[in-house]
Order: sequence, then C-alpha cells, then structure tokens
Amino acid sequence: MQHNVYLYIACMALITYLIRVLPLTLIRRDIRNRTIRSFLYYVPYVTLAVMTFPAIMESTQSLWSGLLALLVGIVLAWFGRGLIVVSVCCCATVFLTELALDYIPFLAGL
Repeated sequence: MQHNVYLYIACMALITYLIRVLPLTLIRRDIRNRTIRSFLYYVPYVTLAVMTFPAIMESTQSLWSGLLALLVGIVLAWFGRGLIVVSVCCCATVFLTELALDYIPFLAGL
C-alpha cells in the first residue's frame, strides 16, 4: 500500500510541474489575442473565488450567517472598503447572526 502512495504523490507532482512549466516553455512571445489575455487576467481571481466561496458557506453553524456575511462583504467591497474592514465586518456579521439564531427561538427553525 505504501508503494502506491509514493507513486500517486510522484504522479501528482509531475502533473503539477508540467502544468506550470509547459506554458512557460511553449509560449515564448507576447500574447496578443484579447480573448486569451482577458482569460489569463481573470484566472487568479476566479481561482481565489472558487476556493473561498465554499469555505464561507461551510465554516459557520448555519447557512444564513454565511450568506449574510457574504452579502455584507460584497457590499463593502463594492463601495471600496479595505480588506481589513471587510474582514472584520464579515466576522462581526457571522457572530451577531449566530448569536441571534441561538437566542431567538423562532429564527432557529430557518
């Protein structure tokens, strides 16, 4: 069994290495295509969103506190607030929402 684990790790390392190195070796000139440039520009943002969104929804006790914190974060970011302000307000939103859900009985059924 241990032998297979090392083989799996080696395969994953090789594939990850190839994904990162092949574009650097195959594309030697500037990319002029607007569509490809636009796609490559947004890849880091999409990757960050795909990793962050499930964590926002699953890290709280209820779905409602995660959704409300997400909404607060989007609104604050839309109006140009900094990362620290957005983070603190989202954490406070989750805290207050969870507190409300714990202490107000009719909200617990939502």
